[in-house]
Amino acid sequence: MRTLGVEITGSEALLCLLSKEEDVFDIRDIRQTRFTLGNIGQDTEAMRKFHFDFAKLVEDYKIDSIAIRQRAHKGKFAGSAAGFKMETAMQLIEGSDVKLLSSTEVKEQLKRNPVPVDFADTGLKKYQEQAFHNAYVYIMRKTYGHEEAEQAE
Repeated sequence: MRTLGVEITGSEALLCLLSKEEDVFDIRDIRQTRFTLGNIGQDTEAMRKFHFDFAKLVEDYKIDSIAIRQRAHKGKFAGSAAGFKMETAMQLIEGSDVKLLSSTEVKEQLKRNPVPVDFADTGLKKYQEQAFHNAYVYIMRKTYGHEEAEQAE
């Protein structure tokens, strides 16, 4: 199972590829750990390029699922228009299993199944930490069938 954890902040998508085979986690190197979109207001070509590049990354690394931290639609911590467009482009990738994870679900899963290694020992950059947690939580959910959080949504 290969899961791409995604954390969208502003106009950036931060990535971490995590796989699990026979109860062993593996953090995989990928050619691009972040995608940045500038002012994409009316720029259809920028969105098409983002969608193509992201879909190519998913295809090249044989990614099974994409786990994205859900952002608020309004309020102080609301996501940006660029972020929601990136999220939609990811959801439209043919054959991808894309899951939006609520912050509450991530916290509950991490409490139920703590990460077995200190983040500093993973070799990842600090900006990838939330993406790593998103991938980890989704894999744990798929592994142990913690679907009750999904049914409550």
